[in-house]
Amino acid sequence: MAIINFGSINIDHVYQVDHFVAPGETLASKGYQQLLGGKGANQSIALAAAGAEVRHVGKINQADVSFKQTLIKHEIDCQYLQCTETPSGHAIIQVTPSGENAIVLFGGANQEINDKDVMRALDKTKSADWVLTQNETSCLEETLRQAHDKHLKVAFNPAPMSESVKSLPFECIDLLIVNEVEAAALSGQQSLDDIVTHFKTHWSHAEVIITLGKAGVMMLRKHDTLQVDAFVVDAVDTTAAGDTFIGYFLAAYSKHADAKQALKRACAASAISVTREGAAQSIPKREEVDRFLAKHGS
Repeated sequence: MAIINFGSINIDHVYQVDHFVAPGETLASKGYQQLLGGKGANQSIALAAAGAEVRHVGKINQADVSFKQTLIKHEIDCQYLQCTETPSGHAIIQVTPSGENAIVLFGGANQEINDKDVMRALDKTKSADWVLTQNETSCLEETLRQAHDKHLKVAFNPAPMSESVKSLPFECIDLLIVNEVEAAALSGQQSLDDIVTHFKTHWSHAEVIITLGKAGVMMLRKHDTLQVDAFVVDAVDTTAAGDTFIGYFLAAYSKHADAKQALKRACAASAISVTREGAAQSIPKREEVDRFLAKHGS
């Protein structure tokens, strides 16, 4: 069983700052790093770290081929990751002392995925395979429809959220994973109770996970709602927290793990990741998650 991730690959330019830069302000940073990032790449690395078989579908500039090698070293199948002459996607990330971040994205090569790429990547899939995608790549509608037509399970993380997401074929999605901000934008509601009511009413065909930061996570299913508390840790950098959660959850859930245990394991992995700087390099190995759960209660 494989998870085919149609995912972004970004070069992250990370700046340590005292506070987020304000309009008209020039702010000196206290540190700088250039790292592998992108929600797609982060989620593929988290999936692989959690023990899943992952195939990454995407595009990157040929000058940045070293980042492809990084994914391969994480035991990610990159046969559908192509090099192109278009500049790679990249992100400008500000990180404050409290670990909060603000991000500016440039799509670049991530926006060159086309229907032929989708067709090629899904050609040899099996019925037990899953498809995962985010909102940082092109050809989303075609990806969702082709995966659905092949009777594959589809997980969608609409991040970063945009108005275009609302026109996608939601009926093709089996698992929606959103944070509270994305959930509010997608539902048109503000209070958590109203958001939950909206998804229970309008997304009854799918399961919906809403991550709530320090308040934990909830999973809306047809006949029940699961809730898991977050682990309390000292956060340093929250950049890849959501991506780590998604990778660890889907790795377990796609193998038919108990949903609540999969949520708890994903919360543990996410908690570890926020205690470290950076994106991809903050994602823990499954042995670290095992130790964390043994210490904090599994």
